[in-house]
Amino acid sequence: MALPDYYSELRPFLKDFNEGHPILCYHKIARPPAKARIKGLYLDPNLFFTQMNEISQAAFISTLPNEATHSNGSSITITFDDGFVNNLTEAAPLMQQSGIRAINYLVADRIGQTSDWEASEGGEADPLMNESQIRDWLAAGHWIGAHTCTHPRLSQIPRDRAREEITAGRKKLEDRFGIPVEHFAYPYGDYDDSTVELVREAGFKTACTMHRGINLTETPALELKRWTARYPSRTLKNFFRRFF
Repeated sequence: MALPDYYSELRPFLKDFNEGHPILCYHKIARPPAKARIKGLYLDPNLFFTQMNEISQAAFISTLPNEATHSNGSSITITFDDGFVNNLTEAAPLMQQSGIRAINYLVADRIGQTSDWEASEGGEADPLMNESQIRDWLAAGHWIGAHTCTHPRLSQIPRDRAREEITAGRKKLEDRFGIPVEHFAYPYGDYDDSTVELVREAGFKTACTMHRGINLTETPALELKRWTARYPSRTLKNFFRRFF
């Protein structure tokens, strides 16, 4: 049976998750505004809490992408792209209750600002964590990764600029927070063979795409797959409305 296009509950994914290393992708943990143009970037905190509890109760251990124990199927990686403030204010307390840790891929030149690239795409420019908030995120036991300097589509800009976005994004985060930054996520999931080589040259251990699927031992470390977590189907949505 084919898996759903998006992740909303553990049940249909459990068998596959136990056969490899799953990675889940989140953006904004908040109810979408009524007129939000890209609703798929939002996830209601109640549903997020339910998802984290399911993962915890199924005995999955949250790890960094390169720490997957493919042999026993017990690991999972929770990722956030962009570093929105609600990742700290809404998601972090809920993850703490479930014993879950996560990595947040940060846009180095937009720390403390807003997601202006979303506005250019017709979406909502929401606030991003500032330096103090990112330090709170780290102090809570979570991790950070790189997501370029300005969030461009890497395959669609000149190679020299793409190299700068990738390498400088990493260095700025390492200089600012004094820790190694070894994991990367492609903005928009956009990349090509040249982009992968630039990420490899920059020394990253892993890089996440937006391709759906489970990561196996043969999955390239710089082309890891992720399942995007979104609101459930209409049937499940009605269930959550009744109980939350």
